[in-house]
Amino acid sequence: MATLFTKIIEGEIPGRFVWRDDRAVVFLTIAPIRPGHALVVPIAEVDHWLDLEPDLAAHLMVVAQHVGKAQMQAFSPTRIGMIIAGLEVPHCHLHVIPIDTEADLTFAKADHGASPEALDDAAERLRAALRDQGHGDRVDAALRRS
Repeated sequence: MATLFTKIIEGEIPGRFVWRDDRAVVFLTIAPIRPGHALVVPIAEVDHWLDLEPDLAAHLMVVAQHVGKAQMQAFSPTRIGMIIAGLEVPHCHLHVIPIDTEADLTFAKADHGASPEALDDAAERLRAALRDQGHGDRVDAALRRS
């Protein structure tokens, strides 16, 4: 059975996509810990990050770095943090989060009531920063498929 993330990737469920390539997508979570909180997800359904092929794991990290640099530009946090938990959805994903303190790296701070307007604004800010950094082709690919 397809995971929730596969359904989002395939367009069965809407998502706020900011990146797509042949191996990974990035979309914003609907319950952000901080504005701009993004999920880097392999297109292939792999449950646990320990089961990723090494080259796919490396690719996801490179994508996360691109997204993190765009988050720095778009949101001006102190740092970019990352969580790989994997308990919420059985499809590997990297939480890439603009943070100001280590205390920001907790799901207890997730905003389950984030407004669609706030999520749309964060997605557009992140897309603009990715375009500024030369990744417009990945942003455009994401928008064509979302």
